[in-house]
Amino acid sequence: MTAVQGTAVDIPTGDGTADAYLAHPADGAAHPGVLLFMDAFGLRPQLRSMADRLAAEGYAVLVPNVFHRHGPAPLFALPAFIDAGARPEIFERIGPAMRELTDERAMRDAGAYLRWLAKSPAVAGGPVALTGYCMGARLSLLTAGTYPDRVAAAAGFHGGRLATQAPDSPHLVAGKVTAELYFGHADQDHSLPEEQIERLERALTEAGVRHRCEVYTGAPHGFTQADTAAYHQEGDERHWSALLDLLKRTF
Repeated sequence: MTAVQGTAVDIPTGDGTADAYLAHPADGAAHPGVLLFMDAFGLRPQLRSMADRLAAEGYAVLVPNVFHRHGPAPLFALPAFIDAGARPEIFERIGPAMRELTDERAMRDAGAYLRWLAKSPAVAGGPVALTGYCMGARLSLLTAGTYPDRVAAAAGFHGGRLATQAPDSPHLVAGKVTAELYFGHADQDHSLPEEQIERLERALTEAGVRHRCEVYTGAPHGFTQADTAAYHQEGDERHWSALLDLLKRTF
């Protein structure tokens, strides 16, 4: 197993400083960059652990706190294990931060994250890869369409509202995407019903985007997050296999 170095870093943005976590092999060399977009529960030990696992595979992984306008992570104390009973109160507290993170603000921040990666000595030159979870899957897709020259590959897992009928739906950036995409959808996910899965697939196909969209049978929304009751080991292992396969094809 490759030794990993993990550090807290600060990233200047147009709206203040975003706190973030950077993990990379502890060998002093530059490695391909990966921008990991968090789920709604935010930058916490679970996501740092995921970044460490990716770093051990030979990547420099940045996990920004996308809610930085509301303060550094954690915005409030989270339970070590998030069960179903804790979710309503948690989402009530993070609701304002989620609502205020407009696509315009999120993509302005994404540009700052990408610029920071481009300047980091831990990151090899050239385009980076993206991966996102829950709300982060939306950010991954939007970033791939907003900064096509900076993104070589992008993945999203158990994402919600990826292909709505709203005028700002993420799937509408498909025509601008040049990266290879992968999406692992949760089975029977209320935030991504079958019609949205089909709409996303159709948009990517019509735009000629290299992609694969798969539905993980039996995996609930949030299936990759081991510190929650939604964790699904089979789905999580499949996610790691798909993500690493995408990255190996990319770099």
